[in-house]
Parts: sequence; C-alpha cells; structure tokens
Amino acid sequence: MEHAGDPESEADIVVRDAISAPDVDGVPRRATRRFPLFTRDTARPEGGGRAAPRDAPAPARQWPVLAVSAAVGLGLLLTALDSFRIGTLLIGLALLAGAVLRWLLPDVGMLAVRSRFTDIATYSVLGTAIVLLAMMVQPNPWLVIPFLKDTLHFTVTNS
Repeated sequence: MEHAGDPESEADIVVRDAISAPDVDGVPRRATRRFPLFTRDTARPEGGGRAAPRDAPAPARQWPVLAVSAAVGLGLLLTALDSFRIGTLLIGLALLAGAVLRWLLPDVGMLAVRSRFTDIATYSVLGTAIVLLAMMVQPNPWLVIPFLKDTLHFTVTNS
C-alpha cells in the first residue's frame, strides 16, 4: 500500500502548473483558473452535449443543427430559384431560430460552437443583419430607412 508521503510515489508526478491538494484518487488538481501557457486539448463548448439520448440515432441527437441547416438550405434553394428576398429572409430567420434554440435548450449538440453568450450574440447579429438587408433589397423594399440614403455618398438614383 502506497502512502501519500512516500518519496517514491511522488517521483512519478510531474507538475507543470500550480496545483492544490490531491483529489480523491491522489492526482493533484490545478489550483488556478488561469489558462496554461500551452493548450493541450480543446474543451467542449458549453451546451455541446447531445440534444437527444445516447441510444437515439445520430440525426435525432443533432436535431437543432439539422433544423437550422435545413432552413438555411431551403433559403439558399429559394434564392437560387430567383426568389432572392424570401430566400435570404428565411436564411436570416434560421439564424435567429438558432440563437433562440441556443438560449432555451441546455444541450444543442453541434449548434454549440463557443460559449452560450458568444453563440447567441453571433447568431443574433448575423440573423438580424441578413433579415434587415433582405427587407431593404431593391426594387420595392419592404423596409425603408430614411437617413440611410443621406449617409451613403455614392448612391445611384434614377431621379
């Protein structure tokens, strides 16, 4: 039986970072929350677990990212079939739906890329920008911003 104070058992432990008291198994734990100088692995994103039980088939486990991807794919198809405004509007709404899913669900599978805040902010900003641009597309925009024409110096007009 090995003792914690035995010099032979302590010789096997190589310490590169600040450590605290050993855990239950006798392995030293990091005492600081600071990142190490060299990263040796990548942490799974928060919420990056499975969205369905482990015994479910693979598509069912990743339904959030598949739903967002399917909506984006449909939007791209509509855009290619000469329905630009509706297609890009669908793409933006799919990204906004991804932000809502990331906010509401604890596990979203591969829809989780970074931290929850970063994912929600990125999906929201990109989705909102695409929706607004889809609504302002010419001719006959659905959304007219009055000061936008004054702020653009090189606007081409018919008048």
